[in-house]
Amino acid sequence: MGRKQEVSELQHALHACRASFASVGLFSLFVNLLMLVPAVYMLQVYDRVLATMSGETLLMLTLVVVFLFLVMGLLELVRYRMLVRIGNRLDLRLSGRLYQAMFRHGLLTGSRQSAQPLTDLATLRQFLSGNGLLVFFDAPWVPVYLAVLFLFHPWLGLFATLAGLLLLVLTAVGEKITQPLLSEAAADQIRANELVDANLRNAEALHAMGMLPGMLARWSQRHQRYLAGQSLASDRGEALASTARVLRLLAQSLILGLGAWLVLRAELTPGMMIAGSIVMGRALAPIDRMIGTWKGFVSARGSYRRLAELLFKVPLEPERMRLPRPRGQLCLESVTAAVPGGRIPVLRNIQFELAPGEHLGIIGPSAAGKSSLARVMLGIWPVLAGKVRLDGADIACWDREVLGPCIGYLPQDIELFDGTIAENIARFGDVDASRVVSAARKAGVHEMILSLGDGYDTMIASGSGLSGGQRQRLALARALYGDPVLVVLDEPNANLDDRGEQALAAAMSALKQEGVTLCVVSHRISVLKGMDRLLLLRDGEMQLCGPREEVMASLAVKPVPVATAETPASVATSARMPVERRQ
Repeated sequence: MGRKQEVSELQHALHACRASFASVGLFSLFVNLLMLVPAVYMLQVYDRVLATMSGETLLMLTLVVVFLFLVMGLLELVRYRMLVRIGNRLDLRLSGRLYQAMFRHGLLTGSRQSAQPLTDLATLRQFLSGNGLLVFFDAPWVPVYLAVLFLFHPWLGLFATLAGLLLLVLTAVGEKITQPLLSEAAADQIRANELVDANLRNAEALHAMGMLPGMLARWSQRHQRYLAGQSLASDRGEALASTARVLRLLAQSLILGLGAWLVLRAELTPGMMIAGSIVMGRALAPIDRMIGTWKGFVSARGSYRRLAELLFKVPLEPERMRLPRPRGQLCLESVTAAVPGGRIPVLRNIQFELAPGEHLGIIGPSAAGKSSLARVMLGIWPVLAGKVRLDGADIACWDREVLGPCIGYLPQDIELFDGTIAENIARFGDVDASRVVSAARKAGVHEMILSLGDGYDTMIASGSGLSGGQRQRLALARALYGDPVLVVLDEPNANLDDRGEQALAAAMSALKQEGVTLCVVSHRISVLKGMDRLLLLRDGEMQLCGPREEVMASLAVKPVPVATAETPASVATSARMPVERRQ
């Protein structure tokens, strides 16, 4: 699909508001027509009221002008409120789509996505809802005002036209000298904010190892670059804006002098002289405001481009036919995979098949690709070659809303989210109390939850206040919620004590009885004693795969009869499987 088609997704959202924009344009028509009222009033006062010395005429003109100004104020209020609602409508239309695009972009690139797209959307919405956009609705009326001046006298029209062209040249110069600076400053600000986010996520490590001064210095360097660029752009922009304001005021004064000269030559009336000055001020006002709001326009344009770029990189997923609930048959067909966004394989030619209810243990030294394989099996990482099939269907073809409840996943990096314990276990869907308690019992964490202050209603903020073992057991309960058919556990006992490991062993035994397909990544042999098969990875390649006893025999490791809190070092050494903490 071409870039033009992808960018049109953002354009389509703006196009959906075309009726509202047309209404704003209609209101702008009447507002700008009413902007001629002061000039007409002055013209009538000087050329009619003063000439006839009629107080009644002055009273009637004044009453009409007051009424028209009230109407103009009402129209201004209505069109401003319409713009605010257009911005809100655009936000509501795009925010959900951007949220999903940010999520998918992080998966596709393997990087932690920031919330910058939502900030860009807010910048675009604020520009559309503010006075900056009104400039573009008022600017088309500049020729009308100039035409009125030409009707008064050609010299007045020519003078105002030259003044307007001079202001337009200043606007173009401002674009040329400020746009690169503002774009670079915006990029520096984004990088500085991303560094702050990363530092806050790792605050404990920074504090413990005294790294805060160094990270502060690095952030300050980026922040100062942003401030320097922003200040330089603001200085140049304000210099041009001040010049434009002075020139506009000077032009309004000079046109009075020109008008007076024409009056002396009997080519213009005094009323036209005053009205001409007012009309020229109105003609130049949109150009002057354009210079003043140019910074906001540049920021909104940069936000628009970044949003369009994101939507181009992450197109809408096609509608997929809903497949029946899977049974848990997993098959990898000559799978080669790399880190999202990379081309260097971390897994090569992996192929095996698991029948529904079969349990597989994945072992190997550090950096062998075990966690990578877990992500590939679940379709989190795309493959470079081969297929990952669940019940015969490519896992990439499954509708995630259908597949997600059928999958249980416990990653190495445990993340709990703001909400209650029950909401976290229920995956922030509709909380089914019986299923939440059932999952907690399977994970052996029911009693621990009841011991907390509010039980299942205890609020947690990203797992704060919980130990590593408690967080891991709650995440295990989340993985077991909803009767999944395929469960993948990556180092499920990394933070568990003896009691936690016993609960884990009981949970895996329950999954065996229920016929759930299970894949466990672990460096502890004790956790794998109930596996049907073992798969040995080394340097991203499958070295052995077969029944547990055969693989253990090939590794010259005796089966461990019972689960222990810690595998003896001699066993781990003979198995040639160093401890792996992270892939």
